[in-house]
Amino acid sequence: MKQVVQNYKSGELALLDVPVPGCKPGGVLVRSAFSLISTGTELMKVSEAGMSMLGKARSRPDQVAKVVQSVAANGVPATYRKVMGKLDSYTPLGYSLCGVVEQVGAGIDDVKVGDLVACAGNEHALHAELNWVPKNLYVPVPDGVAARHAAFGTVGSIALQGVRQGESRLGEVALVIGLGLIGQLVTQLLNASGVRVVGVDPDPARCELAERLGAAACGDPGSASVESAVAELTGGMGVDQVYLAAGGSSNQPVELAARLCRDRGRVIDIGKCRLDLPWNAYYEKELDVRFSRSYGPGRYDPEYELQGRDYPIGYVRWTERRNLACFLDLIARGSVDVEPLVSHVAGFEDAVETYRRLEEGELKAVAVLFRYAPAPDDDASAAGAPEVTVPEVSRPSGRTGPARRSGPVRLAFVGAGNYASSMLLPHLTGRDGVELSTVVTTTALSAANAQRKFGFGKATTDLDAVLGDPAVDAVFVVTRHSSHAELTRRALLAGKAVFVEKPLALTEEELAGVLAAVEESGNDRIQVGFNRRFAPLLREAKERFGARGGPASLRYLVNAGRLEHGSWYLRQDTEGSRFAGEGGHFVDTASWLLDADPVSVYAAAPAGGEDLQIVLGYPDGSTATISYVTSGPASFPKETLDLIADNKVLRLDDFVRAAVHDGRRRQWVGSRLPKARDKGQNAELAAFVKAVRTGGPMPVPLESLAATTTATLAVRTALASGVPVTLAGAR
Repeated sequence: MKQVVQNYKSGELALLDVPVPGCKPGGVLVRSAFSLISTGTELMKVSEAGMSMLGKARSRPDQVAKVVQSVAANGVPATYRKVMGKLDSYTPLGYSLCGVVEQVGAGIDDVKVGDLVACAGNEHALHAELNWVPKNLYVPVPDGVAARHAAFGTVGSIALQGVRQGESRLGEVALVIGLGLIGQLVTQLLNASGVRVVGVDPDPARCELAERLGAAACGDPGSASVESAVAELTGGMGVDQVYLAAGGSSNQPVELAARLCRDRGRVIDIGKCRLDLPWNAYYEKELDVRFSRSYGPGRYDPEYELQGRDYPIGYVRWTERRNLACFLDLIARGSVDVEPLVSHVAGFEDAVETYRRLEEGELKAVAVLFRYAPAPDDDASAAGAPEVTVPEVSRPSGRTGPARRSGPVRLAFVGAGNYASSMLLPHLTGRDGVELSTVVTTTALSAANAQRKFGFGKATTDLDAVLGDPAVDAVFVVTRHSSHAELTRRALLAGKAVFVEKPLALTEEELAGVLAAVEESGNDRIQVGFNRRFAPLLREAKERFGARGGPASLRYLVNAGRLEHGSWYLRQDTEGSRFAGEGGHFVDTASWLLDADPVSVYAAAPAGGEDLQIVLGYPDGSTATISYVTSGPASFPKETLDLIADNKVLRLDDFVRAAVHDGRRRQWVGSRLPKARDKGQNAELAAFVKAVRTGGPMPVPLESLAATTTATLAVRTALASGVPVTLAGAR
């Protein structure tokens, strides 16, 4: 299928061939009929992409701050790969469309194949021929509403949420600054609410359009006519509310708002404009400044948007989805007319040229639609679409390790997110004896990005096709944590060698399922991404430390830091606790250094805090204390480790420097100067590929992988019980 994409590094726009997205549970697969270009938001994004690197940095200081934090935590090389990987990727455009339901996912019962729906979301309502849309981001289109008009649903919801934030009342007077697409819709919504509107825009054509659609008066921001209209309509008191629907770097809108607003009036920011509030003006009138966040309550909440958890109507009357349905209802009842806003309708095949004309000013437009062929007729009727049947994968049994290979090892990646793209794939691209065969993702564009950047032979959203492909030797599972165990189990049963990023499992039941698949298939070709034991600096330090004659004491401080609000790592109900997700790294490193698997686990946490103190016991009396903290400063190293035994100390500082103290002197490992941070991914991948090619043992025994996973999961039990947990059957 085709999708509009942009490379944020180069600014290139393209109509790209990408795989068809899969139809996941909790949503529907929608074939686009019309999608709407947001001539404000999207063109701003397109313009930013064309800037120099310095210009991009100046336009996004929030992202620059994140880069600085990443350098402190991960070092310059890893941060550079991560940042450049993001910049040099295709990103999608679009967030408002109307289309026909082509496939219905499990758990969906409010629409059926062939229904016309309006869709929202900058990850789900893209300029693409097909989109997977979760339940709370689509609504059925009412009878009589044309598909081209329903495509305005998302931007209409943005305008509607702004009006709700203004708490407009019948008989009030409002000032709308900026009469682009959002401003025109705000004007109509206010007019429908019994609010008289004065509009402001430097473009006479937009002013004339707003007046035709119900504004009492409109004019240039610098003209006296605007102030005269406000004075006449309000008796000289000033408007009750001001809606900032303008963009740009000028501070004129907020200054004009203060001048024309009444005492204790309301100023609502909907657009992205400069907000240097003149203190005296806003203080003296005690103006109420409010922000309107996108389409309404639910926006940026992954449980609402992705998991379909609605807010009770008694507590949250207007959510994203209810705003979307309300706006379509206003169109159906004739309270809002979007047809006069349509400046241009372009065929989807002309998308790149349309963006060029808009950016260069050749095409003057309030709203531009892409029309997809074939699209439903404007009477909103829609033809049905066939359902897709997913083939089942055969389950071989009795498999043993593969024979030595003479050709390249053919790898498939399931998932191509940030970690895979920055930490794994760069080490495999161009490696002798390796062929990147297929990349599988749930979103079409991420698969296409990975194929372009890393040279995969194929990109798809069909996992079963990969598992059933006899040419694929090994499968990398680099998806979100909740899917690791099931994908690993299926790949093992399909006879593939598996590299799965940590964690292997989030519950004991999931781990049992993976081990049962090993027993059923006879296929134990599995490696978990515990890369730290492969770090060159740590391996050299362990060798320098030498064999132990007695028990050891190990202290491992992990300065994990706080996660950003909304991070999927925080979804404990589906993705497990944060430590369950990444704690296996540190348990495995400790066990490898101590040459044994843990036999007991004790854990404690401060009341009301997220920090963890974990003590692992080992068969010879050794202990490992893992301090996993989120409250430390970002400027402090992420990982520091001390191993003490036999009057010797091994010291590791964040994988950039290591030393061994033997009671007489300190021996630096390599050099006392910090090295480039290397946490072992390259060496780990080399060992895995070698094992797959030769048929030799996997880099880490399966028993060790299972023991590490069991110990990591036991932390939860130890926290709940308050006493040490014995790991029965531990070696």
